[in-house]
Amino acid sequence: MAASRYRRFLKLCEEWPVDETKRGRDLGAYLRQRVAQAFREGENTQIAEPEACDQMYESLARLHSNYYKHKYPRPRDTSFSGLSVEEYKLILSTGIDSTAALSGWFANDSLSLSSQGELSTKTALLDGNSCGIAQRKF
Repeated sequence: MAASRYRRFLKLCEEWPVDETKRGRDLGAYLRQRVAQAFREGENTQIAEPEACDQMYESLARLHSNYYKHKYPRPRDTSFSGLSVEEYKLILSTGIDSTAALSGWFANDSLSLSSQGELSTKTALLDGNSCGIAQRKF
């Protein structure tokens, strides 16, 4: 069974895109790293908790397939700020000063996105230590 789990995770890693604009904090790159660590022995790796590992895979597969995006469609592609998806991608990319990028968009300039704090806190909620895929870091 470990061999099929390993192949499923490898297939997911191959399909998951890597966003070069988020160097050092891209979920696709992190997933590849964690799968390599979790399955050090490849198909011969022994899994401590197979059910938890399967659940982690199913959760990641739903994220990759945009299951929730299709299940809960948004009426518009903007938010309260009025920024477009492309503008948010620019703001969230590595190397961009988010405070400078947002300056002038909000009446209260003290409102800004942290460069890694909010994103890392949200992505750190993936805790799959039993499978070894995700690891919580604070």
